[in-house]
Amino acid sequence: MKQPDSGRKPVILISLLTAACLLGDSMLYVVLPIHWQEAGLTSLWEVGILLSANRLARLPLNPLVGWLYGRMSSRSGILFAALLATATTFAYGFAQGFLFWLLLRCIWGLSWTFLRLGAYFTILDVATADNRGHYMGLYNGLYRLGSLGGMLLGGVLADQYGIGLAATFFGALTFLAIPFAIRLIPSSQHHSQSEPAANTASSLMNPNIIWTLFTGMVLALIYQGVFTSTLSYLIQIHYSTTIVLLGISVGAASLSGVIQALRWGWEPWLAPWFGKLSDGKYGRTTILTATLLLAAIAFALIPLSLPMELWLMLIMFILLTATILTTVIDAIACDVACCFSQKTFMTAYSFAIDVGAALGPMLGYALNDLWGPYAIYLGVTVMLTLLAAKWLLWPLNCTSPG
Repeated sequence: MKQPDSGRKPVILISLLTAACLLGDSMLYVVLPIHWQEAGLTSLWEVGILLSANRLARLPLNPLVGWLYGRMSSRSGILFAALLATATTFAYGFAQGFLFWLLLRCIWGLSWTFLRLGAYFTILDVATADNRGHYMGLYNGLYRLGSLGGMLLGGVLADQYGIGLAATFFGALTFLAIPFAIRLIPSSQHHSQSEPAANTASSLMNPNIIWTLFTGMVLALIYQGVFTSTLSYLIQIHYSTTIVLLGISVGAASLSGVIQALRWGWEPWLAPWFGKLSDGKYGRTTILTATLLLAAIAFALIPLSLPMELWLMLIMFILLTATILTTVIDAIACDVACCFSQKTFMTAYSFAIDVGAALGPMLGYALNDLWGPYAIYLGVTVMLTLLAAKWLLWPLNCTSPG
């Protein structure tokens, strides 16, 4: 019988190791659009492809990595991913030319797939039905510290000393995290040994599984894809390129970055709290349904001409719903995996998340071009409302083992 908090330590360790691995990747999102010539690139469109390449590479890699985890422990996969992340981060410091960068971004995509699936499987190993939401929120909240540090510190280092020094510094931090992982992360079981008998592709046809995968994909499409990629554009067209806020002139891109950094700053505290709340008497479905409805209302209000401060509070509230929904749907995914097929389902869930995140930016800007800048947000309102209706009328029918 698992003790209530016996798995907290490995979840924290894997989260912090993932944060260290994310430093170099997150740095690129603020550094490459400005220092692309220093990186040996010839145009900004190459930057766009490079920042998306790791997501596209993960689509075919998810089934492969899921298969490999059937033959190795989560610990082995996570350590392999950390070594890949260290190598790619150091390589960012001297990479020149589009093809070299493209190769590095694809390798990072492989590293991230190992990191995420390894973390999912570890949480399934150590969590019970009573703390699965808390552990998933703890993981989601802590690993985003890497995004926060990489973007804020990476931009400063690259501006002052260049990409080379910034990449070397982050590569060293990632490397220094590996010995702690080797010593402290437990060696978990091979996941082929813990699979239910119905571990086949046909087992994914259960309605609970289909709706969980679909919900995860749609939420990734909305929050990781559409909203993240279009926020600076949204601020610009809603007000102007330069905004005067509290007497200070702020660029749309800078304001977008600061707002999203605030989310990564609150997630280490709020994501575990909401996850723990979903473990309690309210339950995951109730919290998921209520938040979906609130998010739908918030997205519907985006086109309104509100005072700047009030409108920015609305954007912050939308980011808060992202924290809640991501945590709860990940916890639901763990519940479903325990009911059906851990390795097969979590591999499919990781794939669905990547599909949504990859399609979001393309869909967002395509609808903006076709029907105007607010069309995608009205579409998001409809999608969230329909999802809320589904989870309200047909909740999850699954009793996971403790």
